[in-house]
Parts: sequence; C-alpha cells; structure tokens
Amino acid sequence: MRTASVIVVSNGRPDALRRCLTAIGQLFYPAFEIVVVADRSGTAALKDFDGVDAIKLVPFDEPNISAARNLGIEHAAGEIVAFIDDDAVPEPTWLDELAGAFDDPEVSAAGGYVRGRNGVSWQWRAGTVDDGGRTHPLRLDHDTPTVLHPAHGRAIKTEGTNMAFRRDVLATMGGFDPAYRFYLDESDVNMRLAAQGHATAIVPRAEVHHGFAASARRRQDRVPLDLFEIGASHAAFLLRHCPETERPTFRAAFADEQRKRLLRHMVEGRLAPGDVRKLLKRLYQGFDEGVMRRPRSLVPLARAADGFTPFPRAAPNGTRLHTGRWLHRANFRRKAAQDVANGHVTSVMIFSPTTLYGRVAFTKDGYWEHRGGQFGKMDRHDPTFKPLTLRQKIRKEVRRVAQARGFQPQQ
Repeated sequence: MRTASVIVVSNGRPDALRRCLTAIGQLFYPAFEIVVVADRSGTAALKDFDGVDAIKLVPFDEPNISAARNLGIEHAAGEIVAFIDDDAVPEPTWLDELAGAFDDPEVSAAGGYVRGRNGVSWQWRAGTVDDGGRTHPLRLDHDTPTVLHPAHGRAIKTEGTNMAFRRDVLATMGGFDPAYRFYLDESDVNMRLAAQGHATAIVPRAEVHHGFAASARRRQDRVPLDLFEIGASHAAFLLRHCPETERPTFRAAFADEQRKRLLRHMVEGRLAPGDVRKLLKRLYQGFDEGVMRRPRSLVPLARAADGFTPFPRAAPNGTRLHTGRWLHRANFRRKAAQDVANGHVTSVMIFSPTTLYGRVAFTKDGYWEHRGGQFGKMDRHDPTFKPLTLRQKIRKEVRRVAQARGFQPQQ
C-alpha cells in the first residue's frame, strides 16, 4: 500500500474548505495524510476543525495556485501526491481508485472523472491538451483505468481538481511553474511530463464532485470577474510550448472564444456591454503580462522535513443508507447526521412524487443526499418522465453509485 498525500489549496473559501476536508476525512484509503495550503481565512476556519492537529497546515496568502501547490508538495511525505480543489469533494473510494493506478510502474500521473454542480452530470472525463492549450476529448472505456502515452505536440490532460502524481517525479521536475498563477497550470505539467515520455492513467472510477464556487475571478454563476490571469497564463503557455509561428493564430482563437463567452453572458442578462469591454481589455493586458513571464529552469522541490502524518479516518465503521419519501426528509437527515457522528459514510435518498431532476450533494453535516422526483431523471440523458415505483427508483440510484460510495447494489 503506497502512502498518499492529499493536497488542498484554499484561498477565500473557508466554508468550502471545511466541507472538502470533511469529505476527505471519510476516504476509505488507509494510508493518507492531508496537506492544506491556505490563506488567513482558511487557516482561521480550521482552528476548531475536528482532526486539525493531524493536518499539515501551511499558511500562504499569495493568490498563486502553482506556488501554493509547490509548498504543498514540499510538505508532502507520501509516495503519491493527490490534488483536489477546496470547492470539490471526493467520493469515499476516490483515493483507492486513483492510487491504484500507480501499481503500474510506468504510470507517473493519474486523473479521474469530475461531476458537476448537480452531482450527476459529468463536468470532465478524459482528454488531451495540445501545444496551443486547447483540450480535446478522448473516447475511453468509462469503467476501467486506461494507461496512455503522449503523442507529439500533445499531452494526456489531468484536471487540477482530480489528479495525482508520483511525488518524486513531480518534485524532481520542479513541480508547478509559478508563472501560471491561475489557469493552465496543470496543463503545463502535463506537457512537461509528456516531453519526458511519462505515461498517464485515466481512472474513471476515481470520482470527484466539483462545485465551481465563487472566487476573486468568478461569480457563483460562473460569470468571470477578471480575465487578466487567464490571459497571462495563456500567453505564458504559448511561449513555453507552442511554435512561434503558430502563436498568433492560437491567441486570436482564444480571444475570440472568450469574447463569445462574454457575449453569451451579456445576452442572458448577466453582464452589461461595459462589463464585456472591461473584461476583454483585461484579457489583452494579461496577454501582454504573460509574454513577460519568460520560461526559466525550475528547481527540484525539497523533501518534507516532518515525515508522514497519517490522518485518522473519520468514518471507519462502514456505510449506511437511508431511503424514503421527501415528506420524511427531516427524520432521515437526523438519522444520517447521527450516523456520521458514529463513524459511518452515510447516504440519504429521498424522492418526491414529481418529475424534478435528480441532484446529489455532500452536505455540511457530512452525509451524501440524493434528491429529486421519483419519476424524474438523474442522468440528464434519461427520459424526462419514467414511471417507476419508489422502490425501483431507489434501487436504480443505488446501483448507479454503489461502486463510488462503497455499498452493495442490493441494499
């Protein structure tokens, strides 16, 4: 069993950080530590967090995700370093699946699948990134891990909120490039790994739920507040990985893509015309700044001085499942919270006699809640109406998440 360090970078989202760490504490994996690199709001929020004494807490106020991740790597003592965003939560089997990919000695990196805000639809599955920073989807077996080797001018893409690396490989290559304060930071690592010929495993069953919480760069509804760092990172990426003759084409295409995104927000009433102009101006200012972030040699990262600090699992007593009608939700939620307090990974499935779309969320009380209409769809590709009994609905939902949640389909 390989030791693993789970690294979380947090800036300005203390409530999300606590929720993320609550879910990490329920991982089934028996040998992991937690490294949190957080600003003042995050460190303050963890003062009374259960298990905080076992967390490696690294204060860091600079808004630079690459520099923060490098600090996390330097404090990590696990053989594997796994990354998840503070506005995301892992399924309890996440680390088992992700770490298992490294049983193959040629694998240096691994990436899992990411569900979006509704807890059902896929936000990210598998893809590659090219030397212009564009992503391209991959069609893979969505049930078993696939080991992939890079092609010329492309790398296997890992999403920053669900990825892992052999610590020694990542540390030796200098970790993340601080030129990427936000955006394309992991894509740059992917390209550098590809240049060295390293293989990457895509692990579909390593699932994370990502909420896209508000930040200094975007609102809760994902409307951007500033495009400066996106522009700077894109320019820095082209400078490092793209042939000089192709850079103007990629830059123009990226600017057009961002302009169209802003116009969609404007048409839908989320941005004013003046906002669009200001954001595009900031994008081009970012382009100019990114060109100044010249490539430089990255220094190998130091080893952790304080050794491996295993985190005591918060849910050592197996799984619990409560199911029933929405009408009785208060009772089910009360039972679920008590189960969590008693060390169980707990799920609640409560459905109303409607066609409401299904949703899944990890609550602040530490349990998973599945809700929606008995006749409505969970998977967004399902029919809008499906005549199911409540028992049939619950059985179908249990089968859908049994592998990720760690309970038997017949429950």
